[in-house]
Amino acid sequence: AGLGEFRIRDLNDEINKLLREKGHWEFRIKELGGPDYARIGPKMLDHEGKEVPGNRGYKYFGAAKDLPGVRELFEKEPLPPPRKTRAELMKSIDAEYYGYRDEDDGILEPLEQEHEKKVIAEAVEKWKREREARLARGEEEEEEEVNIYAVNDDESDEEGGKEKEGEEGQQKFIAHVPVPSQQEIEEALVRRKKMELLQKYASETLMAQSEEAKTLLGL
Repeated sequence: AGLGEFRIRDLNDEINKLLREKGHWEFRIKELGGPDYARIGPKMLDHEGKEVPGNRGYKYFGAAKDLPGVRELFEKEPLPPPRKTRAELMKSIDAEYYGYRDEDDGILEPLEQEHEKKVIAEAVEKWKREREARLARGEEEEEEEVNIYAVNDDESDEEGGKEKEGEEGQQKFIAHVPVPSQQEIEEALVRRKKMELLQKYASETLMAQSEEAKTLLGL
């Protein structure tokens, strides 16, 4: 370690060059039919009996393992915490998790009521200020109660409404849309049934001929 960082790096580079040359000779020996020393040869161990650490084929010996940036390569990252299964996550979920018991503490509800009163008071105060401003500008306020359920006789006649009277003393109901009679309903049901039968049993050619005949007859 006392040789200095640059000298240690140079020596480590020289060792790795010799190891690459050794690997080339081992590969050549295998090509010539000799033994595969890369596979059967002894492992490269350091003075502590541990395998020499390396990164992408480059080995680090002795003090080179403690150089800046090298130590971090071989530090093991802490294992991530084990992931919980869905069943384990659902164990701690109850009604309180979804907020169903928020009002049971006796604190939230009074706060909401107080805030509601404050908002209503502010809205009333704003309405009063706007009303006073309109009166100051000379605008007359017409406060007239409007019955939204009242029905104008003229409008009901124009819309073709039909008034149904029950027994004496009962409320009167007015229909503002045309109400079909029982005969019209029966005729509509018969036409609909005929169309369903035609669509189910008639061929496309017959349907086209039927439509053409209706067109010629003006139906």
